[in-house]
Amino acid sequence: MEEGKSEKPIRQLEEIEKEEIRDLLNAGWMTHDAMWFSHCVAEFGIEQTNRINRAAVRSMAAIEAKRIKKLLGMRTVESYDEIRHFVTTGFGLIRGSFMRFEFDFPGDNLFIWNVPRCFAHDGVKRLGQIERYECGIVERIIGWFEALGIGYSIDPAPNGCLMHRQGKCEMIIRLQAS
Repeated sequence: MEEGKSEKPIRQLEEIEKEEIRDLLNAGWMTHDAMWFSHCVAEFGIEQTNRINRAAVRSMAAIEAKRIKKLLGMRTVESYDEIRHFVTTGFGLIRGSFMRFEFDFPGDNLFIWNVPRCFAHDGVKRLGQIERYECGIVERIIGWFEALGIGYSIDPAPNGCLMHRQGKCEMIIRLQAS
């Protein structure tokens, strides 16, 4: 094989699977997010970065929720079944293959969130800032619920990084669904 030549044929856009496209877009976004977070910590410190990051994620999630709702053709997201459909399909749209999280809707207006391995925890730990990190990941879920007008309570309350504090990131979210 000549230098610089690939054994694989050049692919056309139509030949690329949607999962590959999703992973490419997620990798770009996550790289930007990590670089933004790292530079903000260096420039402003962890407390300011946490505050700005959480606000930015929640604001982005509100816009994202409206876009997902429109894409799914959902007029309302109020009942438990509508919330389950929105969240399940929404995560199906945005979840990269490297994102290790699980969720369940066991009934009784409950949403169980479990993260066996968290890329944000691992990245912030590499930065040496895990002791004071405030989770931005849960802000995405909160942003969705708030944008959709869904009341909720979270146990345990998101405070710091649960993976770091408790050795696991698991939350029970009680939804106020109609």
